[in-house]
Amino acid sequence: MRGLLVLLSLACLANAQHQALIDYLERRLLAIEDRISLWHEQITRYASELRELKQQMVSQLENLDKEKETLRTSLDSMGSRVDRVERELDYLETQNGAQPCVDVDDKLIEHQVTLVQEKQKAKYFKMTDCSDMISSIKAMKILKRVGGPKGMWTRDTSGASKKVYIFNGTAEDTVNVFASVQDLTLSQGFSLSSDLKLPSPWSGTGHVVHNNQVYYDHVPVYGLTSETLMDLAVDEEGLWAIYATRQNEKHISLAKMDANSLGVEQMWDTSCPRENAEAAFVICGTLYVVYNTMQPGRSRVQCVFDVNDMVTAEEAPLIYFPKRYGSHSSLKYNPQEQLLYAWDDGYQILYKLAMKKKLEI
Repeated sequence: MRGLLVLLSLACLANAQHQALIDYLERRLLAIEDRISLWHEQITRYASELRELKQQMVSQLENLDKEKETLRTSLDSMGSRVDRVERELDYLETQNGAQPCVDVDDKLIEHQVTLVQEKQKAKYFKMTDCSDMISSIKAMKILKRVGGPKGMWTRDTSGASKKVYIFNGTAEDTVNVFASVQDLTLSQGFSLSSDLKLPSPWSGTGHVVHNNQVYYDHVPVYGLTSETLMDLAVDEEGLWAIYATRQNEKHISLAKMDANSLGVEQMWDTSCPRENAEAAFVICGTLYVVYNTMQPGRSRVQCVFDVNDMVTAEEAPLIYFPKRYGSHSSLKYNPQEQLLYAWDDGYQILYKLAMKKKLEI
């Protein structure tokens, strides 16, 4: 009897465990069905949103096609109008042909040359009592290296300010201006400089700053080198132009200019050859032309021309410049300091001059 009770108890326990397992499985199946139903609802919603987005994109693309067609029609119309205007301009030009500006410039130059030629034989009347000439290069100071291989740097030759002007390159329109020489030496590149934009680009390195005015040439008429079209200089007498003419192409010419009107006051054809000429400058009415030598980094003053014939070839000193890095792309004399501002392969150099009186033996 006791054994039968044990068997019944075990049977009941097994039935209970079996029912519990069935209940657990039913709950899991219901949970999975609920999750599948949720996924189905989400998929249905996403599909609906995608269909709406597709319809919106199709509508926008249709609008873009319409706008594209409208724009194409407008451009075609504009092109037809431009063609019509060009034809009308061409017709007007054939009816009223304008003389090119270069013809007017040539006439002005010819008229100016005619007036100046009458003064070529006249004696030059000095504006100052300056009678100094170079005796030798007393000292050389390499101040800085900033900029490219070719350029020009200077201070105002009238002494109007302490500013330093950097013309970097041979075909630009923006001058780098430093407040002083000290700022130039302390600056990392052009960090301490301000920009001075010119109305038109310069060409070459023949510029000068005088009385707070920048003088530079930008018309390709004459040339000392392939870049420098005209070399402007300032000395104790004022503003000068160093250039070459077609009539005297192999030699350098010199002109005294009015700094206010830029009119030519007097002209001279010198015997200084242009070949191998490196740079030139004027001191007290005397032109000094610097030439390359056979030695790298060496140059010298090889030709001197005095407008009052106070310095002859025999009296002209033989002046050598110290050995440098390359060649001078510019040499600018400052009459207030009696210094030469030189640009040599990107280096800014100062030359201190030893002077003597003209006609001094």
